[in-house]
Amino acid sequence: MSQSIERLLRLPAAAPVARLAITFPFWGSALIKLIDFAGARAEMAHFGLEPALWFAVATILVQLGGSFLIIVDRLVWLGAGALGVFTALTVILVHHFWSITEEPARTIAFHTAMEHVGIIGGLIAISILAARAKSSAG
Repeated sequence: MSQSIERLLRLPAAAPVARLAITFPFWGSALIKLIDFAGARAEMAHFGLEPALWFAVATILVQLGGSFLIIVDRLVWLGAGALGVFTALTVILVHHFWSITEEPARTIAFHTAMEHVGIIGGLIAISILAARAKSSAG
C-alpha cells in the first residue's frame, strides 16, 4: 500500500467517515421513512408486509438503531448484525429475483440482491475491524 493512502487511512476522521458511509443506506432510508411515514406504510403494504404500520415502525427502529450503534462505535457487532439480518430479509421478501419472471424486473432485483450481499460483507468487515480495534486497545 502506498504511504499516502496509508496516511489517509490512519487519519482520525477515516473510521468515523467509513462508519457514516457504510450505514448511510440505512439511516438515510429511515429518515425518508420518518419524513414520509404514509409512504413508508404504503411501501410495506406494497410488499405484503402487514400490519404495514408496525413493519414501518420496526424498519425505522432497526435502521436507526443499528446505524447508531455502528456510528458511535459501541456494540458494533450488534448494530451490524441487526442491519445484516434486516438486509438479508429484504432480499428474501422484496428482491426475490428467483421468483420474478418478467424482465427487466428480474434483472433489477438480481442486481439489487447482489448489492445487498456486498453491504452485508461490509457490515461483517466493519464488525471485524471494530473487534480488532477493541482487542488491540486493551
